[in-house]
Amino acid sequence: MMNDYVKRRIVIAGGGTAGWMAAAALARTMGSAIDLTLIESDSIGTIGVGESTIPPMATFNRLLGIGEAEFMRATQATFKLGIQFENWKVQGENYFHSFGITGRDHWTAGFQHFWMHGQTKGHAESYDDYCLELKAAAEGKFAHLPDNRMNYAYQLDSSRYAVFLRKLAEADGARRIEGKIAEVRLDGNSGQIAALVLDGGQCVEGDLLIDCTGFRALLIEGALHSGYDDWSHHLPCDSAIAVQTESVRPPVPYTRAIAHDAGWQWRIPLQHRQGNGIVYCSRLLDRDAALDRLFATVEGQRLTEPNVIRFTTGARRKQWHRNCIAIGLSGGFMEPLESTSIHLIQRAVLRLIRMLPMGEISARDIAEFNDQQMADMVQIRDFLILHYKATERRDSPFWRHCADMDIPDSLTQKIELFRETGRVFRKNEELFAENSWVQVMMGQGIMPRAYHPVATRLSDGELDQLLKGLRDSVAQTVASLPAHSAYVAQYCGQPRAEAA
Repeated sequence: MMNDYVKRRIVIAGGGTAGWMAAAALARTMGSAIDLTLIESDSIGTIGVGESTIPPMATFNRLLGIGEAEFMRATQATFKLGIQFENWKVQGENYFHSFGITGRDHWTAGFQHFWMHGQTKGHAESYDDYCLELKAAAEGKFAHLPDNRMNYAYQLDSSRYAVFLRKLAEADGARRIEGKIAEVRLDGNSGQIAALVLDGGQCVEGDLLIDCTGFRALLIEGALHSGYDDWSHHLPCDSAIAVQTESVRPPVPYTRAIAHDAGWQWRIPLQHRQGNGIVYCSRLLDRDAALDRLFATVEGQRLTEPNVIRFTTGARRKQWHRNCIAIGLSGGFMEPLESTSIHLIQRAVLRLIRMLPMGEISARDIAEFNDQQMADMVQIRDFLILHYKATERRDSPFWRHCADMDIPDSLTQKIELFRETGRVFRKNEELFAENSWVQVMMGQGIMPRAYHPVATRLSDGELDQLLKGLRDSVAQTVASLPAHSAYVAQYCGQPRAEAA
């Protein structure tokens, strides 16, 4: 049957993180079995602010055979153990969403049930004390541990990551064409995209087109009109401003998300600089006021001009339509609160590779791809809405709107199930695990009224031994770790002159 295979012409429209992640993965996986071309223009900028990631990125890099230290050195990356949320529940109160596992689960029930039972028995220690990643982050420590006991992601320069991936992709046979897309030419019979015409007149034909043109969505929306679901009622922020500054202190192994009266701000420490930004609702805070607020709170000398971004949170209704697949911002936008942008690119790229057609494109493949993509985005959407909805803040129109807004039934079920029983159930391949939901819900003030009766099977002595043993293990491990900044410098650092 392979003798009948005709090499497919895959054309990626747009570069940046999405385009080069797609190109690198396709070229490394498929090699000479495909003809791969990427079109991008040096004169078109990229958003380039996806600096904070989540743990599955390490898996993506391993699939491509990328050495971690080499990748981190090239992107000036630091390690990330989670996100510190400041002022979300109430002003002046913080909580931490870690990438780790808190305590030790039983097959019948998560650790939170045993911790809650312990609270009734006089164990007043915080839930945080049972999470290695959280305690290591709080003390600014990090190291690789045996058996991958430390769960982590990266804080990186996404523009450098795109450059790094371009070298890999081109070494594996991808071809880059410089130019702007002037026309998307459709086949009059099938309605599929037949070719992309560049502003110099060059015509690039393809069998499968990947739209990585960002918010412009030139192919999937501009040519094929696949439609867009607007989720801004639930996620009202529609603007962001990003700026880079010099580092003024050693980088910490976590990202900060600091709520304000009309949205939130981020701080992301890299080896050579810090990423900063403000996310806000433009109906309640104008651009000049947002810019003033951002500049008043950044630390260090500004290295770049502010990058102003307007967006509508939501998802493309068909992310695979005819012979075009939208990857990255062209497929939808989840605001950066939980650092999911690069992850969604990764999921779409790997999903596409698994579904690459042998011959004619299957309508079943398209339907399955779209269902899975939408499920990913809806699950992430619900997790993001949780941060805004579950709040005790009523100090501004923004937070009053968030507290009063209706939310999807799927999120209501998750919140009320946890509130009534302490239970969280992860569905299918849902991105955020039980511990993520527990940490954020309790951090935002949702406390369970009950817990699983299995926790009561432990005698007081057994419960004491369990809880103390877990706390001591975490504390002893954290005490043995080096400072994050020192570990990064030793593992993947480079002289400042090279990093500039």
